[in-house]
Amino acid sequence: MLGYDSHAARAAWSVFLVAFLLAMVYWLRSVLLVFVLAILFAYLVSPLVNLVDRFVARGRSRTYSLAGVYVLLVGVLVVGSILIGNKVAEEASNLAAGFPNFVGALKQKLASPDPVWLQPVKRYVLAQIDQHAPSLGSGALAVLQQFGWRVVAVLSNVVFLVLIPILSFFFLKDGRKLTDQILALGSGRRRAMWEDILSDLNVLLGQFMRALVIISMATLTFYSIFFAIVGLPYPVLLASVAAVLEFIPLVGPVTAAAIILLSAALSGAGHIVLVLVFLIAYRFLNDYGLSPHLMSSGTALHPLLIIFGALAGHELAGVPGMFLSVPVLAALRVLYVRARKAQALPAS
Repeated sequence: MLGYDSHAARAAWSVFLVAFLLAMVYWLRSVLLVFVLAILFAYLVSPLVNLVDRFVARGRSRTYSLAGVYVLLVGVLVVGSILIGNKVAEEASNLAAGFPNFVGALKQKLASPDPVWLQPVKRYVLAQIDQHAPSLGSGALAVLQQFGWRVVAVLSNVVFLVLIPILSFFFLKDGRKLTDQILALGSGRRRAMWEDILSDLNVLLGQFMRALVIISMATLTFYSIFFAIVGLPYPVLLASVAAVLEFIPLVGPVTAAAIILLSAALSGAGHIVLVLVFLIAYRFLNDYGLSPHLMSSGTALHPLLIIFGALAGHELAGVPGMFLSVPVLAALRVLYVRARKAQALPAS
């Protein structure tokens, strides 16, 4: 005879609740993405706000510090766009105009008789170039000439330009109050567990965002300097692409390396081996030196998990989802570790 099993009922309800929450996250992923990006932006500017609050505002309302930091950020973005954006747009236009010469140089290299064992592959590549080069060249010309305008169009999107900074403003202004209200919902050991979780997440997300920006700026600086020294064409453009792709885990740096090596091969600069050695050396120094120094151990995730997270994030939210995959996985790791520790403690 069938009876009511309270344990089975609680398990079924838990499964239903988790499935419902996952479905809500998927349906509201665009809205949640804006809030998550606003939180990360708040973590990025938080040290500067605290610095202004301590040495400039000196006891005044935190709103004055936030306003001053936002004005400073706008000025930095405008100056950076003028200094770097114009150079990037100029090199992108030159690259588009010189695309036929790249194709001709590549065909000339493929036409060489050595090595013999690679001839079938070379013939196939030459046939594909002859078939697709005209349309590819015209398409690349149109895309690259409008590259600067496309960037401006993305940045002028009301969500990214207005909503995210506004939400970040309120997170920075009232973040402590919101945290206290969340913690007030718990008591005893549960409250202590959530305090530990929020403290770990605060350190984790702050270090993650600041590390990404520092790594991206370092990539832009070292790449552009090295490419200019070895005579690689379009050094600022290639360095800017690599700096932006640093925000995408694993896939971004690999894609940037492929683009740079392809550009070196097509340009005929003659330094492709030197460029390859530099990319490998920089990746080694970045992954085993700079990144571990800037990021806490809380973001130490297995590469397979990072690849899975990047692919899953792309399916859910495209490129922003790939960018958010690492902090989301690291946050889940913090939740899991803290929950296990709380369960292991004796009940008070």
